[in-house]
Amino acid sequence: MSNWKGAAAICINENNELLMVAQEKPNHPELWSVPSGGLEGGETFEECCVREVLEETGYEVEILGQVHEYDTVTYGVDVHIKYFAVQLVGGEKKLQDPDNLIVDVAWKPVAKMDDLFMLFEEERKILLRYIEDGVLKVN
Repeated sequence: MSNWKGAAAICINENNELLMVAQEKPNHPELWSVPSGGLEGGETFEECCVREVLEETGYEVEILGQVHEYDTVTYGVDVHIKYFAVQLVGGEKKLQDPDNLIVDVAWKPVAKMDDLFMLFEEERKILLRYIEDGVLKVN
């Protein structure tokens, strides 16, 4: 069985909005997730997280800390992903996904998380766990 390792960014702005990206799948509405992607060429999980945010959104971020980590199996592939709390430090919203998967970048109100169509339902649980606590718990 093959494996995939990746990183995801949880970025909440001063308006209590979460940075999200949308993908479309046939016969589905936009499906939202936080910026994320797979490790490339010997980079660390943290480097991957920062790169993926820039690639998918145009924003520059810095890592505040790791907030979650989990393993799962998706389509027969072992998946290991680390979620990081990040803060915005520069850049501007720009859709520039090199994989051509992202169709929108938006700041979504944290209070509306339950209403979003999510690409990964497990991710909703991870995000709500930290949002409901009122503070992102950084390991």
